Amino acid sequence: MEYKDMLKNAREKLNGSCRVCRECNGVTCAGEVPGMGGKDTGDAFIQNYKSLKNIKINMSVIHDVQNPDTSVELFGKKMDMPVFAAPITGTTLNMGGKLTEREYIEPVVEGCKNSGIYAMVGDTAVDEFLLENLDVVKKHDGNGIVFIKPWENENIIAKIKKAEESGAPAVGIDIDGCGLLTLSLYGKHVTAKTVDEIKELVNSTKLPFILKGIMTVEDAKMAVEAGVSAIVVSNHGGRVIDQTPGTCEVLPAIAEAVKGSVTILADGGVRNGVDVLKMIGLGADAVLIGRPFVTASFGGATEGVEMYVNKIKSELNNAMILTGCKSIADIDSRVILKK
Repeated sequence: MEYKDMLKNAREKLNGSCRVCRECNGVTCAGEVPGMGGKDTGDAFIQNYKSLKNIKINMSVIHDVQNPDTSVELFGKKMDMPVFAAPITGTTLNMGGKLTEREYIEPVVEGCKNSGIYAMVGDTAVDEFLLENLDVVKKHDGNGIVFIKPWENENIIAKIKKAEESGAPAVGIDIDGCGLLTLSLYGKHVTAKTVDEIKELVNSTKLPFILKGIMTVEDAKMAVEAGVSAIVVSNHGGRVIDQTPGTCEVLPAIAEAVKGSVTILADGGVRNGVDVLKMIGLGADAVLIGRPFVTASFGGATEGVEMYVNKIKSELNNAMILTGCKSIADIDSRVILKK
């Protein structure tokens, strides 16, 4: 299968929910929630993409870097590169309904496993989808980090126990899901959380606990206070509130405030290996990529996911050579052009 064939297949199978645009920038799908777009004007999704593209890197070619090491260790697991497939769930809600949840998520988990990285799986208004995702994670030897929506804590803790049984290496909540339109349409009750409520969730499991949906220094500091293992700098792909800044715009200040106290992950507009390098240069330890994994799974199943991951690896490797970085630890603010 060629990459162009994978994109063509995805366009057909996504049934109009995603047009598989040449640039996945949020413009064509603006306001399509449910769907794959950003909320209301779509500006938060668009800004994620635009602001990251506006970051420029410093090319450096006088050095001895020939075969950079793209590997990292996160949550006790060795990974071939600092990239996760983001937890996107809800084929019938957002992805056109032509594929079942399992038909979508199994290639993501399996393709990531085969490619040396980890998938993340999610939760949604349809309770069976999380159970399906957990079954897939268990089948693939725990190769999936589990994210749960911010329900009442009692419900979250019960789902954390199921995640532990699947063999997942880490668990978390996407706390920004408290604003998801698709959940309210199904009458599902989600809430923001206090520091004490987050502490209760952290203390309910021995697994590393990740808090996804941090967009300010203040929230990052409170997450550290709550004892989380990691945060994800994320505006939920622009799907929960309009008019936020792009994630890469707030990442440097958050990293400056809490780097070293907590693992910092980031998502938002990451599409290729150069984008991965940019996010790490801005302060992230690793990145999440969302919508392109949907395209890869719908368009090429496991082969499509592996094809996309290998494309990112190759691009990151090349970007590290051309910025003089021997390892992921060498990628820092010096690779970013100062304005």
